[in-house]
Amino acid sequence: EAGRATSPSQQVLSAIARALRLSAAEREHLFLLGGHQPPGPGQLSGHIPPGLRRLLDQLDGTPLSVHDAAWNLILWNPLWAALFWDPSAQRGRERNIVWRHFAGLPGRVTHSPEQQARFEAAVVADLRAATARYPADSGLLSLIGDLRDTSSAFAHLWDTGIVGVHESDTKTVDHPDVGTLTLDCDVLIAPGTDLRVVAYTAAPGSDAAEKLKLLNVIGTQTMTGSIALG
Repeated sequence: EAGRATSPSQQVLSAIARALRLSAAEREHLFLLGGHQPPGPGQLSGHIPPGLRRLLDQLDGTPLSVHDAAWNLILWNPLWAALFWDPSAQRGRERNIVWRHFAGLPGRVTHSPEQQARFEAAVVADLRAATARYPADSGLLSLIGDLRDTSSAFAHLWDTGIVGVHESDTKTVDHPDVGTLTLDCDVLIAPGTDLRVVAYTAAPGSDAAEKLKLLNVIGTQTMTGSIALG
């Protein structure tokens, strides 16, 4: 942490645990060595089990991202970064999918009105479920409070108690270098965790599949020499 702290923060310890692919017991020991209590059952966890991490590593031809129960982005593969944006330099709310959507941050996904309604209902319902499961998590409560203050649409959905679920859907992605891709999007819940694994796939031989192959080659080094965020 740039030498400014005498001990690492919990956020840094969590990042180290993910990078080293520590088990739950090893992660707990790391927090204790760092002078912190391990996150308790009333707090969001971004711990990725080693088996899930190995599985994701083997799917390098598929854009994948992993999110905690509040939709904070905690892991992504290079193809996901090439398709959407490289979040490696971003922190905090800039990595939260719900915040990015309702705060109007730039993005490459184009929703139809029906798709947007389904997406918003699902993620608001997810946050409501997260508050029931993690009522003492200050970061989660702060996120919801700020979303209510920032977005009237979010506040309305939250107050009406809308219920939504994630279903297989299509996403249209407008990429500045390879053009428009229409991809199937699936949200999977990792067994035994609250982690959301989001996978984007294309039918074999389709135009979108060929564009994904091209993105897998060029990565975040775009053909124009710069990459647009969002």
